[in-house]
Amino acid sequence: MPVISVRDLKKTYVVGDIQVHALRGVDVDVEQGEFLSVTGPSGSGKSTFMHILGCLDRPTSGRYILDGQDVSTMSRDELAKVRNHRIGFVFQGFNLLSRTSAIENVELPLLYSRQQIKGSERHKRARAALEIVGLLERSHHHPNQLSGGQQQRVAIARALINNPSILLADEPTGNLDTRTSIEVMDVFQRLNIERNITILLITHEHDIAEYGTRTIAFRDGHIVSDQRNTVRRMARAELAALPPPEILNGSTVAVGAK
Repeated sequence: MPVISVRDLKKTYVVGDIQVHALRGVDVDVEQGEFLSVTGPSGSGKSTFMHILGCLDRPTSGRYILDGQDVSTMSRDELAKVRNHRIGFVFQGFNLLSRTSAIENVELPLLYSRQQIKGSERHKRARAALEIVGLLERSHHHPNQLSGGQQQRVAIARALINNPSILLADEPTGNLDTRTSIEVMDVFQRLNIERNITILLITHEHDIAEYGTRTIAFRDGHIVSDQRNTVRRMARAELAALPPPEILNGSTVAVGAK
């Protein structure tokens, strides 16, 4: 059974007297452990598709089956439970609290959890998540003491804190230079390969899409192509081929611009 299955998914927004058809009958299955890249121009429907999969929005019609459950019929509380326990979110803008350390930023989802989790357990889980993304040694640094790539890795660690089976990433390399983008994609690939986390990543960049195992392209609310990446780009190999980054005041600074 696919971990995600959508059938005839439609989403229509009403703006005044105008109907905007963001999705026009989308059918797609995503298997457990896939790394799906979602591409398409602005206004093509890919962000709406991601929001529905992340239980941040509801379809106008159609079915969305997540792990065998029909999400499209769930109540608001049920959707919130799915978001908190099954899905992790990573955004382009990092969304870190500036006056809060990296480890405290990672702990935040646990503070809003309905479960009563002791501070020592929150701290332990946050450290484990930071270790996964290679930032444990900078756990007490604030965002302004971290590079853009390090801030994004903190955001990924925060997304991992509840042990989700699915990660949804919306343009996670959009604000990053070339080397830092590859470093972030290496993190996603390791999570996918080593931990079998299903990843759906929105990107405008074809070279970033090639890090996934499969790419679907949206246009005008439809999926217009769906192909396997038979020759998958491997971030770790590309990092090994790059010159070493510059070091400035103890922080790594990526060389080159996107």
